[in-house]
Amino acid sequence: MPNPDYVIERLSSNSYGELIEIWEASVRATHLFLTEKDIAFYKPLILKYALPGIKTYGIKNNNALLGFMGVSENKVEMLFLRPDCRGRGLGRKLLSFALNELKIRNIDVNEENPDALGFYLHLGYEVVSRDELDGNGKPHPILRLQHRTG
Repeated sequence: MPNPDYVIERLSSNSYGELIEIWEASVRATHLFLTEKDIAFYKPLILKYALPGIKTYGIKNNNALLGFMGVSENKVEMLFLRPDCRGRGLGRKLLSFALNELKIRNIDVNEENPDALGFYLHLGYEVVSRDELDGNGKPHPILRLQHRTG
Protein backbone atom coordinates (compact mmCIF):
# COMPACT_ATOMS: atom_id res chain seq x y z
CA MET A 1 0.00 0.00 0.00
CA PRO A 2 1.57 3.33 -0.99
CA ASN A 3 2.15 6.06 1.56
CA PRO A 4 -0.59 8.69 1.47
CA ASP A 5 0.43 12.19 0.53
CA TYR A 6 0.13 14.62 3.41
CA VAL A 7 0.00 18.34 2.90
CA ILE A 8 0.72 20.94 5.56
CA GLU A 9 -0.92 24.28 4.93
CA ARG A 10 -1.70 27.48 6.77
CA LEU A 11 -5.26 27.60 8.03
CA SER A 12 -7.59 30.56 8.39
CA SER A 13 -10.16 31.43 11.03
CA ASN A 14 -12.71 29.66 8.81
CA SER A 15 -11.22 26.41 10.18
CA TYR A 16 -11.78 27.20 13.86
CA GLY A 17 -14.93 25.06 14.13
CA GLU A 18 -13.09 22.01 12.87
CA LEU A 19 -9.99 22.84 14.93
CA ILE A 20 -11.96 22.99 18.17
CA GLU A 21 -13.55 19.62 17.32
CA ILE A 22 -10.09 18.11 16.79
CA TRP A 23 -8.84 19.79 19.97
CA GLU A 24 -11.67 18.35 22.07
CA ALA A 25 -11.44 14.84 20.62
CA SER A 26 -7.68 14.82 21.09
CA VAL A 27 -7.87 16.19 24.64
CA ARG A 28 -10.44 13.56 25.59
CA ALA A 29 -8.15 10.84 24.21
CA THR A 30 -4.84 12.08 25.64
CA HIS A 31 -5.38 14.51 28.53
CA LEU A 32 -6.83 11.98 30.95
CA PHE A 33 -6.00 14.26 33.89
CA LEU A 34 -8.64 16.79 32.79
CA THR A 35 -12.18 16.60 34.11
CA GLU A 36 -15.35 17.47 32.19
CA LYS A 37 -15.35 20.75 34.11
CA ASP A 38 -11.77 21.44 32.97
CA ILE A 39 -12.63 20.75 29.32
CA ALA A 40 -15.68 23.03 29.58
CA PHE A 41 -13.41 25.73 31.08
CA TYR A 42 -10.66 25.51 28.44
CA LYS A 43 -12.74 24.99 25.29
CA PRO A 44 -14.15 28.54 24.98
CA LEU A 45 -10.75 30.00 25.89
CA ILE A 46 -9.10 28.03 23.09
CA LEU A 47 -11.71 29.21 20.61
CA LYS A 48 -11.89 32.86 21.70
CA TYR A 49 -8.29 33.62 22.70
CA ALA A 50 -5.76 30.91 21.86
CA LEU A 51 -6.61 30.23 18.22
CA PRO A 52 -6.89 33.91 17.20
CA GLY A 53 -3.53 34.60 18.87
CA ILE A 54 -1.51 32.09 16.86
CA LYS A 55 -0.85 30.92 13.32
CA THR A 56 -2.39 27.53 12.64
CA TYR A 57 -1.12 24.90 10.24
CA GLY A 58 -3.13 21.83 9.35
CA ILE A 59 -2.00 18.48 8.07
CA LYS A 60 -4.34 17.13 5.43
CA ASN A 61 -4.80 14.06 3.29
CA ASN A 62 -7.20 14.25 0.36
CA ASN A 63 -8.40 17.60 1.74
CA ALA A 64 -9.40 16.00 5.07
CA LEU A 65 -7.94 17.80 8.09
CA LEU A 66 -6.24 15.19 10.28
CA GLY A 67 -4.57 17.45 12.82
CA PHE A 68 -3.07 20.85 13.39
CA MET A 69 -0.47 22.85 15.25
CA GLY A 70 -0.59 26.42 16.40
CA VAL A 71 2.57 28.49 16.55
CA SER A 72 3.62 31.83 17.90
CA GLU A 73 6.78 33.64 16.92
CA ASN A 74 9.10 31.25 18.73
CA LYS A 75 7.04 28.33 20.07
CA VAL A 76 4.71 25.56 19.05
CA GLU A 77 1.75 26.51 21.24
CA MET A 78 -0.39 23.47 20.50
CA LEU A 79 -0.35 20.27 18.49
CA PHE A 80 -3.45 18.10 18.24
CA LEU A 81 -4.39 15.15 16.05
CA ARG A 82 -7.65 13.34 15.52
CA PRO A 83 -7.45 10.35 17.88
CA ASP A 84 -7.71 7.85 15.00
CA CYS A 85 -4.74 9.55 13.31
CA ARG A 86 -2.28 9.07 16.16
CA GLY A 87 0.68 6.81 15.47
CA ARG A 88 0.88 7.64 11.74
CA GLY A 89 3.81 10.04 11.94
CA LEU A 90 1.65 13.14 11.53
CA GLY A 91 2.84 14.81 14.72
CA ARG A 92 6.41 14.16 13.63
CA LYS A 93 5.66 15.77 10.23
CA LEU A 94 4.15 18.85 11.88
CA LEU A 95 7.11 19.25 14.24
CA SER A 96 9.56 18.75 11.40
CA PHE A 97 7.76 21.53 9.54
CA ALA A 98 8.01 23.75 12.64
CA LEU A 99 11.72 23.05 13.02
CA ASN A 100 12.81 23.18 9.39
CA GLU A 101 10.42 25.61 7.73
CA LEU A 102 9.37 27.92 10.55
CA LYS A 103 12.64 27.65 12.56
CA ILE A 104 10.67 27.11 15.79
CA ARG A 105 12.51 25.04 18.42
CA ASN A 106 10.37 25.46 21.56
CA ILE A 107 7.25 23.66 22.75
CA ASP A 108 5.38 23.28 26.04
CA VAL A 109 3.76 20.08 27.27
CA ASN A 110 1.55 19.20 30.21
CA GLU A 111 3.65 17.23 32.66
CA GLU A 112 0.56 15.07 33.28
CA ASN A 113 0.59 13.95 29.62
CA PRO A 114 3.42 11.36 29.66
CA ASP A 115 2.74 10.08 26.13
CA ALA A 116 3.23 13.55 24.64
CA LEU A 117 6.30 14.19 26.77
CA GLY A 118 7.83 10.89 25.68
CA PHE A 119 7.06 11.71 22.05
CA TYR A 120 8.80 15.08 22.26
CA LEU A 121 11.81 13.68 24.12
CA HIS A 122 12.12 10.92 21.50
CA LEU A 123 12.19 13.59 18.77
CA GLY A 124 15.13 15.43 20.34
CA TYR A 125 13.48 17.91 22.70
CA GLU A 126 14.72 18.39 26.25
CA VAL A 127 13.08 19.92 29.29
CA VAL A 128 14.53 23.36 30.05
CA SER A 129 12.12 24.52 32.76
CA ARG A 130 8.92 23.72 34.64
CA ASP A 131 5.98 25.84 35.74
CA GLU A 132 3.84 24.52 38.59
CA LEU A 133 0.67 26.08 37.11
CA ASP A 134 -0.61 26.31 33.54
CA GLY A 135 -1.17 29.66 31.81
CA ASN A 136 -4.62 29.95 33.40
CA GLY A 137 -3.35 29.42 36.94
CA LYS A 138 -4.66 25.84 37.10
CA PRO A 139 -2.62 23.14 38.89
CA HIS A 140 -1.50 21.38 35.72
CA PRO A 141 2.32 21.70 35.57
CA ILE A 142 3.81 22.78 32.26
CA LEU A 143 7.19 21.60 31.02
CA ARG A 144 9.02 23.93 28.66
CA LEU A 145 11.01 22.05 26.05
CA GLN A 146 13.57 23.06 23.47
CA HIS A 147 14.89 21.05 20.57
CA ARG A 148 18.55 20.15 20.98
CA THR A 149 19.42 21.91 17.74
CA GLY A 150 18.00 25.17 19.15
